Amino acid sequence: MTVSSTAKTLLCACAVPMLTLAAPAYAQETAHETEDKAGQTALEMRAEQVIELINCELDPNDVFTDDLLAAVPPAQFAAISRQLTAQFGAALSVEELDPPQGTRAAIVVRMERAIARGWISVDPAEDNRMSELLFQSFDPVGDTPAKIEADLAALPGDVTWWFGPLDGASEPILASESDPQMPLGSTFKLYVLAALAREVAQNERSWDDVVPLTDARSYPGGMMQNWAEDTPVTLATLATMMISISDNTATDALIEELGRDAVFQTLVDSGHSAPELNNPFLATREMFLLKGGPAERLQAYREGNAGIRAAILESIDDTLVPTSQIQAAFSAGPVALDVEWFGNAADLANLFRFMRETADPRAFEIMGINPSMTANTRESWDYVGYKGGSEPGVLQLTWLLRGADGRDRALVLSWRNETANLDQSALELIAQRIQALSPDATE
Repeated sequence: MTVSSTAKTLLCACAVPMLTLAAPAYAQETAHETEDKAGQTALEMRAEQVIELINCELDPNDVFTDDLLAAVPPAQFAAISRQLTAQFGAALSVEELDPPQGTRAAIVVRMERAIARGWISVDPAEDNRMSELLFQSFDPVGDTPAKIEADLAALPGDVTWWFGPLDGASEPILASESDPQMPLGSTFKLYVLAALAREVAQNERSWDDVVPLTDARSYPGGMMQNWAEDTPVTLATLATMMISISDNTATDALIEELGRDAVFQTLVDSGHSAPELNNPFLATREMFLLKGGPAERLQAYREGNAGIRAAILESIDDTLVPTSQIQAAFSAGPVALDVEWFGNAADLANLFRFMRETADPRAFEIMGINPSMTANTRESWDYVGYKGGSEPGVLQLTWLLRGADGRDRALVLSWRNETANLDQSALELIAQRIQALSPDATE
C-alpha cells in the first residue's frame, strides 16, 4: 500500500502491507495527559476502539486525525481490515499497551487466530484522535495446515504450494495436489545466482571479478539502470543487487557475463522438469520489450519454437523503449503470461539441493540479505534465504529455510490469474501463517 508523504508507511518483513497507518508527528515527552470519565488515559481509550476498527464496527472518521484519514481513506482501511479478519478472525481484545500513558505505545491485540503486534499514537491537538495505527507482525495461533490449504485453494486463479523438508524422504507439511509449471517472475534470478555461484566454487570466477556495465539497460525494479555506462562493478555487487532488491539491470549484466546458455544449462543440471519452457533463457529487458513492443512480434514469439524465439531475441531493437511505454503495457492487467520464466515447486526444491552441492557459500549469504519475513518469525529459523517475483497476474514466493535441527526446508507459493491482478498481500499473509507453523506440524 502506498500512502502520501504526510504519513509513515510501515511494511512488515515479508513486504505485506498490514494495518499500517500513521500521521506525521507525535511528541510523547511534551504532550499533556488526559483521562476520560472512567479514569482511562487517552491511549487506553483509543486502544479499546482498535478492536471495533479492525472488526469494521467503528467509522475511522470518528477516531482518526485528518492527516491519517487523508493518508488512508476509510474505504481503504475497511478493505485492509476485512482482509485481516478473513485471515486471522475477529479482533477480540487488547492484550497489552505499553506504556498506557503518553501519546505513543506498543499495542498487542488478540485475534481469533493470531496475536497482532504494533504501535498506536494519539494527537492531543486533535482531541486525542489516532494519528498512528501500525501492526508490524501477526503471530498465528491455533492454525493448522488444513486451514491454510483451504485458504490457499480459495484464492482466485491457479495456486500451488509446497512446504516441507528437502531431504527427499520426508513428506511435506503442505502440498497442493498438483504441481504444474507456474510463472516465476523474478524468482528465476535464483538460476542466475546458481550459475554464478557454481563457477565461483569451481574457481572459474571470483566474486571480486570486475565487469563494466554495458549500455543494454533493463527497466525498473532496481536502480542500476540509472548508473553510468562502463561503471565498474564486481560480480558480488551484481548478484547482491539482483537478489536483494531484484535489480533487473544487474540481472541482465550477469546473464550477459555468464552467457545465456550457461544459465540455461544450470537450470537443466539442477533437475528442472520442463526446461524447454525456458529455452531460450530470457533476459529481463527482452521480456519487457516483448510485452511492451509490437503485438505481431509478441505473438510470433508465443507461437514459435526455441529456434524462432532465439531469432526474435536477436532482432530486438537495441534502442531502449521509454519506461513510460513499458509501464503502460502492464497497466491494464496481465499480459502474455506464457512469456515468462517457468518452474514448479519440485524444480525449485531441486535447485536448492543443487545449490547446496555446487554453489559457493556466499550465494546463501546473498539470499539471506532480504529474508522477507517478520522479525519474530525470523528468530525461529537458523537461516532464511528468499527470492520472489511478480508481474500483473503473477506472484511467486520462495524461501529456503534451515531449522535448529540443521535440516533444509523449502516454502514455495505460486499464484497465477490470466484475467485479473492479484491481491499480493493475501498470499503474503498466508505465507506468514505457514512460516509460523512448527516444522513438524500436522493436521
